[in-house]
Amino acid sequence: MTYATVEDRLAIEQESPWSKRDLPATSWGQLVRTASKFPQRPAVSYQLLSDPTAAKVTLSWAELRARTAQTANMFRSLGVGESDVVAFLLPNCMEAVLTFLGGQTAGIVNPINPLLEADQIGAILRETNAKVLVTLRAFPRTDVAQKAAEAVRHAPNVKTVLEVDLVTYLTGAKRLIVPLIRPKNPARHHARVVSFHSELARQPKELTFSDSTEDRVAALFHTGGTTGMPMVARHRASGIIYNAWLGGRLLFTEKDVQICPLPMFHVFAAIVAMGASLSSGAHIVFPTPQGYRGEGVFDNFWKLIERYKVTFVITVPTAISALMQRPVDADISSLRLAFCGSAPLPVELYKRFEQTTKVTVCEGYGLTEATCLVSINPPDGLKKIGSIGIPFPYSDVQIRAVSDGAVCPPGEVGEICVSSPGVYGGMTYSDEEKNEGLFFPGPDSDAQYLRTGDLGRFDEDGYLWITGRAKDLIIRGGHNIDPATIEEVLAGHPAVAFAGAIGQPDVHSGELPCVYVELVKGATATEAELMDYASHHISERAAIPKHLEIIGELPKTAVGKVFKPDLRRRAITRVYNEALANADVAAEVVSVIEDKRRGLVAQLKRTGTVADADVVAALGGFTRPWEWKEQPG
Repeated sequence: MTYATVEDRLAIEQESPWSKRDLPATSWGQLVRTASKFPQRPAVSYQLLSDPTAAKVTLSWAELRARTAQTANMFRSLGVGESDVVAFLLPNCMEAVLTFLGGQTAGIVNPINPLLEADQIGAILRETNAKVLVTLRAFPRTDVAQKAAEAVRHAPNVKTVLEVDLVTYLTGAKRLIVPLIRPKNPARHHARVVSFHSELARQPKELTFSDSTEDRVAALFHTGGTTGMPMVARHRASGIIYNAWLGGRLLFTEKDVQICPLPMFHVFAAIVAMGASLSSGAHIVFPTPQGYRGEGVFDNFWKLIERYKVTFVITVPTAISALMQRPVDADISSLRLAFCGSAPLPVELYKRFEQTTKVTVCEGYGLTEATCLVSINPPDGLKKIGSIGIPFPYSDVQIRAVSDGAVCPPGEVGEICVSSPGVYGGMTYSDEEKNEGLFFPGPDSDAQYLRTGDLGRFDEDGYLWITGRAKDLIIRGGHNIDPATIEEVLAGHPAVAFAGAIGQPDVHSGELPCVYVELVKGATATEAELMDYASHHISERAAIPKHLEIIGELPKTAVGKVFKPDLRRRAITRVYNEALANADVAAEVVSVIEDKRRGLVAQLKRTGTVADADVVAALGGFTRPWEWKEQPG
């Protein structure tokens, strides 16, 4: 069956209730099914270097099944039971895949972002009560091992550290040289340190214990990480299977090849991409430890497509922007689709990608708290550029009034709320207090509607549109930045009375952090001084403001809270006017209005002779819409 319309979604749901579908209970069960169907077909490939001729490692489905069993057995031998947590702090590598699958088979797996600071990593390890941590052995040009050691020092619950040595992926002279220049062993801690590969080799290739038969929490994914303690979301095995089933039912077959240069600590890669391959038998390729961030990946990307005969690209807007700055220098005729998520994709960038590659882009929407997937522009149907498509089968999406939770009619903006097999009703966060007020009630406890914090609307065709955020998170290239991270630091400066941080429009990243500052009466400070202060005191590099501006008085509500919509209008005006001036377009922003359906809209006036195409060329890379203040003459 194709997936093109709302009617297709309803037809799939009418085949059977979700609870009656013949599906495995766990990822291990799904892996066993797929490996029995396609034992010799390639399952996962990984290469350490981005060169399209570099050495690669490929596991067949039968081999992945055997290695996953060994990994799960290894964790059980270390005392991990179904309620115990295996954390991993790894860049992309085959061991990250094995730990993700083996960890949730033996117990509960907890992927952690290696870009976080050591104190944040330690906080997550304590929050999840992780018993085992899988991380890197010291390796040149990465500080993961050092941060892991520091984090474990502050997490007494971690009993064993399993080290992965990336030297195993090197060949030739590099394999001999790297051990000689390896950084010194990191600081000591209380946990036992053993080799991942040595321990793995001791284990049998069949499970030595019975797989789970009942639904349970199988994974813990943290969200954000820009304040002291990221929130940790629980994922049930049933939610993980649901996401996997969607990929296998709607997108892939065993003949597909997907390339996923996104990190395995993120739900997009682990739950969606890896899950889709588990369900369908599609070959999944992970290029370099850092994925899109890896050295040479963008320069070699099209050649990697040709090498693996990729049919499906997992991507985000920032990656598409970078790829469009490079020529298509390889045979990419195998490509069929690109699945883009994590942040809105600007219309002009969407068009440029499709025109350049002849590949259809499907924008989708998901969030960690819902295990992931919520909606997609249907692969076989109409793509409404700028929308996030139609909900997936068995995902019930409602637009609710923020004030009282009433269901909004089509066209009216409210909070996007989701009930699906991926939503763990009432139990999403491991910190129970965080679940208070997170749900609107449904007909029963399993049908509670998760409040996403995103504002949106349904159009007359049943397509979902995001118009803003109920929360004030800054989304930089899909990465969530809490504005409080910036505001609290600047509030510590003696000259600062108030600070208001927002996301200013950016062609490449969607948003970049920007902050407006009001000084204490009588105090003096320059913007350069405050920017230097922020740069030295904000621990996360991504949260350091790209623009800081001192203004006489920040706009405030009647109760003294900084009124951020006015700051967003100010930022849109500045950024758009700079873009128009840089493109020598005779127009300027004269106001930014709040539109019920489109959110904030920049209104322009002509300052000379100018065509619409000129404005599109200058502003088309931004996600916020524009219009003429006056009627075009």
